[in-house]
Amino acid sequence: MSKTRFAYFCQSCGYESAKWLGKCPSCSQWNTFVEEVIEKDSKSIPTWKSASTTLQRANKPVQVADITFSEEDRLLTPDNEFNRVLGGGIVAGSLVLIGGEPGIGKSTLMLQLALNMPKIRVLYVSGEESERQIKMRAERLAPQPPEGGAFGSGCFILTETSTQNIFKQIEELEPDLVVIDSIQTLHSAHIESTPGSVSQVRECTAEMLRFAKESGTPVFLIGHITKDGMIAGPKILEHMVDTVLQFEGDRHHVYRILRTVKNRFGSASELGIYEMLGEGLREVSNPSEILLSQRDEALSGITISTTLEGMRPMMIETQALVSPSPYGTPQRTATGFDTRRMSMLLAVLEKRCGFNLGAKDVFLNITGGIRVEDPAIDLGLAAAIISSHEDIPVPFKTCFAGEIGLSGEIRAVNRVEQRIAEAQKLGFEQIFISKYNLPSGGHDKKGIDLSRYKIDIKIVSRIEEVFGLLFG
Repeated sequence: MSKTRFAYFCQSCGYESAKWLGKCPSCSQWNTFVEEVIEKDSKSIPTWKSASTTLQRANKPVQVADITFSEEDRLLTPDNEFNRVLGGGIVAGSLVLIGGEPGIGKSTLMLQLALNMPKIRVLYVSGEESERQIKMRAERLAPQPPEGGAFGSGCFILTETSTQNIFKQIEELEPDLVVIDSIQTLHSAHIESTPGSVSQVRECTAEMLRFAKESGTPVFLIGHITKDGMIAGPKILEHMVDTVLQFEGDRHHVYRILRTVKNRFGSASELGIYEMLGEGLREVSNPSEILLSQRDEALSGITISTTLEGMRPMMIETQALVSPSPYGTPQRTATGFDTRRMSMLLAVLEKRCGFNLGAKDVFLNITGGIRVEDPAIDLGLAAAIISSHEDIPVPFKTCFAGEIGLSGEIRAVNRVEQRIAEAQKLGFEQIFISKYNLPSGGHDKKGIDLSRYKIDIKIVSRIEEVFGLLFG
């Protein structure tokens, strides 16, 4: 029998050391090393059945020209938002990691997905809840039988935390899809440390990855997150999986956002929006319905900006409040927007436009609880700030799409045609865009005539022109 070996692992990044260190040489964090027992002797431990075939197969180098490739069929789910975030559906043999805060709805999302696909066999492995708890939630999520089968006919529940027992049940059931809730509760007999430790999470994920790739069965892993919002466990966990999804939102609000952080099979900037109801999660096909408020009267400091999340254009409401600072030191607070970029916009407005904002408190808010990094909302934010400063409302049916440079110029934004079309579809009457999006004669770079749009397109090049057209 092999000798038990002890090692020290960094709880932040998974760095392994033979002795305890005060500071991690990999991530530079202090006091993150913990001692764990490492056991590498696995001769007497059962594992995934195809692991033995891996030793018999020897891969050889192949020229790129000799590699044959065909587009694989993706497994489409009844959830269109979920398909969008994954890049068009579930890829066979993929390993997907879903992270989010406790109680945000990760288990609800995956159980609802498993119950609504009766034509495929789904194994839902839970290490946190009992069978009765899952049954109670399933009755709430799917009170009516789905089309094409009886209620829960294709969903099998397994309450187990040992990976060896899980693989044994997988060999007997042969599911088409496996859901693990959660990866931090699993433990492998190869490692003697406690479940949830760095070595256990890494080893269990490696076993699931090997199973997914060799059997062609997609596997979804639900992961916990730390207080910093990062997925718990070593950082290598996110490198091992094919796709990383982040489930975001405020538990005190009904809307949830499923965001792609990493995707080897599609775009890494897609976004899916859900509404949390008593009977489960509802897809929000038109995000503007939650991002735009219904106002009965014109209010100062509120503008509408266009943004892009992946391939989806969205209209968002940007709010600003400018007031005199009663404490001498002005406050700069932004919700859903980068505070440093807000400071840059305030400096441009003060330097290029002459507005005295140095002694004013400025608060910015992106409605709907989302965070936007698209620079195309700069123009809308600047208009909202001046609207609140001068207490003059911006017209109802006006929206903005432009990036502001340090010299006060309005820079071009990408895919302006989609932004204009979305604004026109939602009934806006005019939109402000940069003239640098139209280098020649009213046509964009691809030669498309923007005169075909019914919306009034305001072409501006300087921020002073925008304020002249808006406030006179």
